[in-house]
Amino acid sequence: MATGTSDDLDVRRLSGSLGAEVRGVALGRATADDAATIRSLLLEHMVLFFPDQHLDADEHLAFGRLFGELEAHPNLDLARERPEFFELRAVDGTGGVADEWHSDISCQQHPSKISILQAKVVPEVGGDTMWANACKAYDELSAPLRELCDGLTAYHNAAPHLAPEKGWIHPVVRVHPETGRRSLFVNEHFTRRIVELSEAESDLLLGHLTRWIQQPRFTVRYRWAAGTVAMWDNRCTQHHVLNDFVGERVVQRVTVMGDEPESAVPLPRWEPHGSRTATFWRDTEMRRKLKTQQAATPAS
Repeated sequence: MATGTSDDLDVRRLSGSLGAEVRGVALGRATADDAATIRSLLLEHMVLFFPDQHLDADEHLAFGRLFGELEAHPNLDLARERPEFFELRAVDGTGGVADEWHSDISCQQHPSKISILQAKVVPEVGGDTMWANACKAYDELSAPLRELCDGLTAYHNAAPHLAPEKGWIHPVVRVHPETGRRSLFVNEHFTRRIVELSEAESDLLLGHLTRWIQQPRFTVRYRWAAGTVAMWDNRCTQHHVLNDFVGERVVQRVTVMGDEPESAVPLPRWEPHGSRTATFWRDTEMRRKLKTQQAATPAS
């Protein structure tokens, strides 16, 4: 059933920083008009929760495709019928648990844009997920620190997924392509170091920024129920699973392909620190420019 506008839905804010619970739409039968309404709500609230949906795999995939091209997870086994649809299982905190703060797949040139996850089985106790508002975290930095961060880049890689060779350099502060807001784009899971700083300086600033964004005043915490669907904007949020649960936890997810993060100011503002980092930075820039040129060249 089409929603028409957000006024037709029951939308309840969950915290002062981000998050809303939405009722009044069946995601398994969602239309393009529904998707436009939901996209508007997502830009406003950053993470949305839809209770009592109980989507099957085909419905989940169809709903995700309303928001763009879906992508497979680059660090999981994709030898299955639907590589864009994957399931994570964990028991008593052991298994597929994303228990560090992160923005999905920030180690790629084009990190994930929107993630859409459904809880299929919830544990007896615990297993909540938290999200943080990366725009608010940026806004509340002091002006001098915001200016410094605007001009920095950071190296992200997939070392936590046993693939350290998969990595990319992104701005520390990215600009949301739809809202224009700036947000911190470093996280404790994928971000290894700040390119323009020495190792000691990078550890100090990166540690401060990743702890800063985790403050409770920037976050929302959600208690799952089976059949609840969550969708979040990875361009302006981070999330973290509380690995405190007792029992089985099964979630299913599809992910909308992202775009390359844009910086708040022209980069590079400063040279990379150290020859090894500088070499990688130049290599990454060359690969990025080459792919851009290839995409712009008409096929013969």
